[in-house]
Amino acid sequence: MWKNPSKSFSVIAIRYFERHKGEVNACTFSPDCTSLLTCSDDSRIHIWNAKSGELLCKIKGHTGPVKAGCFSPDGTLFASGSHDCTVRVWKTETTECLHVLRGHGKSVETVCFSPNSKQLLSAGWDRTAILWDVQVGCILKVFSGHHDVIQSSAFSPNTPYMATGSWDYTVKVWNLKSEDKGKTLAGHKGNISCVSFSVPGMLASGSWDRTVRIWNPLSGALIFVLDGHLGWVKSLSFSKDGMLLATAGYDEMIKVWNCENGKCIKVLEGVLEPALTCTFAPDGALLVSGAIDYKNRI
Repeated sequence: MWKNPSKSFSVIAIRYFERHKGEVNACTFSPDCTSLLTCSDDSRIHIWNAKSGELLCKIKGHTGPVKAGCFSPDGTLFASGSHDCTVRVWKTETTECLHVLRGHGKSVETVCFSPNSKQLLSAGWDRTAILWDVQVGCILKVFSGHHDVIQSSAFSPNTPYMATGSWDYTVKVWNLKSEDKGKTLAGHKGNISCVSFSVPGMLASGSWDRTVRIWNPLSGALIFVLDGHLGWVKSLSFSKDGMLLATAGYDEMIKVWNCENGKCIKVLEGVLEPALTCTFAPDGALLVSGAIDYKNRI
């Protein structure tokens, strides 16, 4: 647990969540910060009490490793994407499966909800991104243009844009209100493993080239190159105010960066295995990471 990240960033406790039987591929807080969702290679989704660490439920349904998961911004739903080529939409209150979305031809590596919780984006090994109507469960649009696996995706919280990151070394920024083919952001020298928008409007991308790049997504201009990881950057997350960025990688480090000047302000200890995912809680007071050793740390 990290206290007051916008002012001081000190470790005051580390809590472990140890019930998965496979690598933890994704972890995310519910919008009210009371629950934590984790997804694993054991084909299971777990929901935890974020404060006590109690395992609230184990969710079954996928028939392959669960590669991605997220809550809807309104907290009523969560979604998961799997190696079984399906996307599942679940009701948060009952964990009932609302939809099994079929449309991808290969493993689904990323899922994310739109800011109004009405749409869901998924993408993966088939090199396409699919936009779904969440309530109906139908395909609204298919985005094509990447030349390799799409491993990451994100919606902008306050503009009609979304981004996808691919193993073709590029990030694409798509305008949901336009029929254009998207803006391509090039510069990374390795696969793109993670993308995220900040509330102020920046876009971050992390790569196997060990760097993080901060972009102006509208102009495509590069703002910062964050260089300091010694291994692949696997996950990143902006704080609520957009002033901090946390990054996790295969170098067994979680780094926290100041987005005003691009400087690393903290290297978090307690990560003894490659960190596969990290995320800030919506209130900005907590940071959680998931690792190869099947543990989540908060």
